[in-house]
Amino acid sequence: MRSDKLLRTAKVLAASSALGLAAGMASAEDYTRFGIEKDMPGMCSYESIDAKDYSGRELTVITHAIPVIGEPTKLHAEQFSELTGADVEVVHVPFGDLFQRIMIPFQTGQDAYDVLFYASLWLGDYNPYLANVPEEYQSTAGMQALTDTTRDVGMWGGEMKQYIMDGDRHYLKYREDIFSDPDMQARFLEETGRELTVPETWEEYNEVARVFTGWDWDGDGDPNYGSAEVVKRDDLMFSAFISRAAPYAKHPDVGGGFFFDLETMEPLINNPGWVRGLELFVEAQESFPPGGTNFGLGDEIFSFGGGETLMSYSWDDALIQAQQADSPIRNDVRTQMLPGAREVWNRETGEWDTFEEPNRAAYITWGWTSAVAQSSSNKDMAFDYLCFFSNEANTRHDLQVGRFGVNPYRTGHFDADFWSDDLGWDRGMAEQYVETLERIDGYDNRVFDLRVPGVGQFMTSLAAGVAEAVAGQATPQEALDGVAEEWSRTVERIGKDRVREAYANVVEIEDAR
Repeated sequence: MRSDKLLRTAKVLAASSALGLAAGMASAEDYTRFGIEKDMPGMCSYESIDAKDYSGRELTVITHAIPVIGEPTKLHAEQFSELTGADVEVVHVPFGDLFQRIMIPFQTGQDAYDVLFYASLWLGDYNPYLANVPEEYQSTAGMQALTDTTRDVGMWGGEMKQYIMDGDRHYLKYREDIFSDPDMQARFLEETGRELTVPETWEEYNEVARVFTGWDWDGDGDPNYGSAEVVKRDDLMFSAFISRAAPYAKHPDVGGGFFFDLETMEPLINNPGWVRGLELFVEAQESFPPGGTNFGLGDEIFSFGGGETLMSYSWDDALIQAQQADSPIRNDVRTQMLPGAREVWNRETGEWDTFEEPNRAAYITWGWTSAVAQSSSNKDMAFDYLCFFSNEANTRHDLQVGRFGVNPYRTGHFDADFWSDDLGWDRGMAEQYVETLERIDGYDNRVFDLRVPGVGQFMTSLAAGVAEAVAGQATPQEALDGVAEEWSRTVERIGKDRVREAYANVVEIEDAR
């Protein structure tokens, strides 16, 4: 069970969300009832969509479970319905089931859904079944403002297949007020013999998390903990593990693949670098909150964003939760690139290389995305809904709600003025946040999520292996050896050349300097 503090936070957020969704809206002038401060001109603004008439037509949307992505999908579907007269049905599915719930209708020729929200790394499987984004939507101001990295998310074979409404990367989030507190610094020095610093390596991260676990360091009467991480097997655990393994396994001077050797398509997932990352992931459990070994993304968001934990890493969501206007820790949090490694596995020499300055690997996670099914008979309405979902007014609103899962993806979101002057963040906090985002997007040593046919099978297998190690059912080496064997079988089943051709596109981006 989670702590009372975490449960109270979740209940308050759920109640406020329900009130907002129940407010209703009759016309474009009523958008403020949904928390939208002002409409912004454009092809899919509230005013423009209010002029559409889709009365008597039905739109079916499949999306992730509430709150992450599922909640803004529901919110904007209700708005779209009341503005246009359309009947919009939203189907919410847990992450572990979402891939198959979309893929099975594709494979069986069913016209089940018009609009799809899903993890963009699944594009390798979904692309034959998706409608190209029409040029008129690609020409909107919002699409023209995409960063280069987020634009790449939507592309497959030179065509835009995905409608971009999110931009994702992993980085470290931490409580600056605790790290800078003299009493906390003294306690850490007494327990470890070294100064308290923001972790530069994952070994340091685990050490700091351990010291700040199991006692009330924020003075609210409840115990606090060192780290909140996504560890639930079927809820994006694989991404959390990749963050930890990347600096040990992604050597800055060795190209040709991170997940596979591109030339041979031999899985690299069980080499010593990956194993080191899993060893540290298993070790970190001692610093999780109660129930933390079953935390999904929503749990991580509320744990760090609600002040229960000292540190967290993954997407922007937990940080945004902490920075909401009513947050008790607003402007007490800071960001930094993911911790690195001073020893990095060199697969070309078969040895560990030592780095005086920790090796870091920027992790670009592709992120959530959306698309329209090629089989849809409502493509006009479907693309209007996606354009409305991501219009400037809605995006500005959604970026400020941590549990929504919508993260910076347009060039304007990389401007400190947007966060400080427009949204009221502390100026220093805003500048550091934007600097972190820019550093990640421009970093030379990068890791991108696997995006190939069968990626769902690869990531499910990886999550299963990591879960075995976390549960103590296998050593990290044994667990990843099993994953590598399963990956080899999956490559052969799908076709080595087919997987290699898709993976080459990922490697090309990773190895670009």
